[in-house]
Amino acid sequence: MADSTITVTVAHGSSKHNITLTEQDGKEPILKDLSEALAQTTGVPQACQKIIFKGKSLKEMEESLSSLGIKQGCKLMMIGKRNSPEEEAELKKLKDIEKSVEQTAKKLEKVHGELTGLKNGFLAKDLQAEALNKLDHRVKISAEHFMKILEELDSMTVPENFNDCRMKKKGLVKSVQGFLAQCDKIEAGISDHLAKIQNKNLALTE
Repeated sequence: MADSTITVTVAHGSSKHNITLTEQDGKEPILKDLSEALAQTTGVPQACQKIIFKGKSLKEMEESLSSLGIKQGCKLMMIGKRNSPEEEAELKKLKDIEKSVEQTAKKLEKVHGELTGLKNGFLAKDLQAEALNKLDHRVKISAEHFMKILEELDSMTVPENFNDCRMKKKGLVKSVQGFLAQCDKIEAGISDHLAKIQNKNLALTE
């Protein structure tokens, strides 16, 4: 068995689940990876899970499994209940929205990277203004997407007892607001760079 993979057995109720985790980008699996895998396998949301190892409840989600003493073949236990089908349906909606947020965020990241490239002079000066205008257009589209997502989240009514959904919704609203602030920042960076180019061009023509 390669060192990059670890399989542990987790008892949940009367069931036992073998969970295999693999090293990602050279990083060994952390407790959060195990929790996510258990959520997929058992349907118990991460927020409702209590993972127990050697009689101790584990809470350090960012800790690597090895630093918690969890090795190949270790036995753990998990306590926790699945959500109601109604809450699961709401969670699915929120997960679809989350995917949409991630996709738009990736596009925004790309724009940010291209803007950095332009600032570092990766493009001929006479082509920069046109490229910046295109980037500006792309940022505006991303911002529109984020606004639509916020409206969608705002229109969702989540019952008081759907704790998982409420947490997820709150987290999504926060991250979308963060991305909108990023859009503003990038737009400001674009217009700033555009102004610099135009000033330089004016100086050259004078």
